[in-house]
Amino acid sequence: MSDLSEFGFVMPHWFYWGWLAIMPLLMMAWDRWATGRGVQAVDKNAEANAKLKQIEDELQQKIDYSHEVNWFTKGVDWISEKSGIFISFWTVNAVVFYFFEVIMRYLFNQPTIWVHEASFLLFGMQYLLAGAFALLHGAHVRVDVVYNFLPVRGRIGMDIFTSMFFFMFAFALVITSWTFFQNSYSMDERTVETWGIQYWPVKGMMLLGSVLILLAGMSKLIKDIALFIHLGREQKA
Repeated sequence: MSDLSEFGFVMPHWFYWGWLAIMPLLMMAWDRWATGRGVQAVDKNAEANAKLKQIEDELQQKIDYSHEVNWFTKGVDWISEKSGIFISFWTVNAVVFYFFEVIMRYLFNQPTIWVHEASFLLFGMQYLLAGAFALLHGAHVRVDVVYNFLPVRGRIGMDIFTSMFFFMFAFALVITSWTFFQNSYSMDERTVETWGIQYWPVKGMMLLGSVLILLAGMSKLIKDIALFIHLGREQKA
């Protein structure tokens, strides 16, 4: 990185990447500590949260997979859940970054050269890494015109049938992401902006996100097939 002293405070690259890795862990630890100290306050909201979840499940006609899990699906679902929680804390950084930019720009007339780039890279990585979490919770957009009119076993059957299209996309995304990451890392690709931060970690997050969503899709397919067979046996019984 060239001499950027004339631009005021410029976040070092190593600090940016290190902070994104450590900050969510600190926030998760703090949340666990705070929850442990305020169990009664949390419990007061438990009933309201349970009712809200029940309403959401009814609206989305969510399928219960709780009895159709094995060590693989349980492990993948845990990773999908924790990865989603991990990257959700990155949003706090974007708020702080843009607050800093507004103060520097309008109070000190010293706009930064790194805040906008740091934020859109953060949001891009967050979007890619959130795919597995969204798939786990059924948050991806689907066309519900026919789907919602089907019985539970019919919806599961449609999910199994349409999974072939999902896996075509997921495998293409993994292969493409690997190519992007490999090329970016080999040339130490950096942004063309003045900040000049590395691009290969972003491409690495793209690869990681595609692998996570592929694993989440495999977990869902296994649970769908098991539940489809289970419901079929119940109908025959």
